Amino acid sequence: MSTSSDSQQLRKQRVAAAAVTELTEGMILGVGTGSTVNAFIDALGPWASRLAGAVSSSEASTAKLRALGIPILDLNDTDGLGLYIDGADETNADLQLIKGGGAALTREKIIAAAAARFVCIVDESKLVSTLGSFPLPVEVIPMARNLVARQLLQLGGQPRWREGVVTDNGNHILDVHGLHITDPLTLEQHINQITGVVAVGLFAARPADLLLIGTADAVRRISRSD
Repeated sequence: MSTSSDSQQLRKQRVAAAAVTELTEGMILGVGTGSTVNAFIDALGPWASRLAGAVSSSEASTAKLRALGIPILDLNDTDGLGLYIDGADETNADLQLIKGGGAALTREKIIAAAAARFVCIVDESKLVSTLGSFPLPVEVIPMARNLVARQLLQLGGQPRWREGVVTDNGNHILDVHGLHITDPLTLEQHINQITGVVAVGLFAARPADLLLIGTADAVRRISRSD
């Protein structure tokens, strides 16, 4: 009898396999971070020699890609990316996302901005009607952590320092609990204006272009152009 964790892993593997079909020969691929992305990287083996290289959002993903023999490139040495594959902690039907559970949100935002196309891969548990049940990560300059936290309190959230976590950029993460995000774009813009904020884990100004959702028996597709 399969467990719920087994079922969730099967959904992740199914959606990862669907994401592989979005690749094209010779492309430079952007790769994100997280458990669903790990399933995607695991499925990349047959493509290792067919990709020109990859730009990765985290040291963990970089190590897995290198182990497959995929060249790791600096984004500055590219003219942009054709495709970015990443997961999300939450997504709504408008393909606006909360990301940053793995503390790589700033690099993920940079890669998403550089990509012509952003494909987000999730299992069906991540699709919600309103964002905010998952605490919203905000990457902050360490000396500004309390300053930013006071501003986030004024927005109605309950910020908590993710103690013991330092991002690949050397910064801290505040996880903002208790938000009911009905206007993701406005909130993203507002938090970005707080002095000391490096990036906020709302992807509304640059949402996904295609959402692949792993369900119990299929992969559901939602496109921003639909």
